Amino acid sequence: MTTAARADASARPLRADAERNRRLILEVAADVFAEKGLDAGFDEIARRAGVGAGTVYRRFPHRDELIEALLTHRLGELTELARVSAQNPDAWAGLVDFLEGSIAMQMHDRGLRELMEMSGRWADCSIEAKNKLVPAVAALLTRAKEQGQLRPDVELTDFSVLGTIVGSVNELAPPDLWRRYLVLFLDGLRTRRTAPTPLPVAAPDEDIYRAGGSNGLGGASGSGG
Repeated sequence: MTTAARADASARPLRADAERNRRLILEVAADVFAEKGLDAGFDEIARRAGVGAGTVYRRFPHRDELIEALLTHRLGELTELARVSAQNPDAWAGLVDFLEGSIAMQMHDRGLRELMEMSGRWADCSIEAKNKLVPAVAALLTRAKEQGQLRPDVELTDFSVLGTIVGSVNELAPPDLWRRYLVLFLDGLRTRRTAPTPLPVAAPDEDIYRAGGSNGLGGASGSGG
């Protein structure tokens, strides 16, 4: 089949049963990728959806197509969150709303978290959706700077680092521990505050680090000799 023929075929409306299968596969794949990340296999998706692996491959011949369909939707949700947050008259409150909402989404979606790290084999996935998200987030930073609430030397890439740092505590308990470090990070970025912001979650105790293979708070895992 020629490229033109494939494009024409993909543009045709799917039969009702085929469309139902496609939606089912997308819904199940969203759960699987959220749990296991972007390298999760089609066999797992097919098993959970109750269809044959061949059905998954017919609807999505290349896994990139399935991943992009799902993540484009998720990035669209993040873009909309940024736009809604930008409507807050208080630019700092809007920025905080976006960061809390977007990080909460990533904490519950491993696939989205992997994409937002902007590394690995899926770095170019959903590039069009990312190109809409980036300026929407940049606008939040610009507003906060213009209102004198955000340090003028803060860059958009600083928030990419924030996502990586906060994501690194995702495996620790309690589940909302990331909120503690988000507050600490934001206090360092804000230009106007009369006192430190109260931390919403207690610090992890040493047992958590021991369970994770570390020799106590601030200690390195393993022995030196």
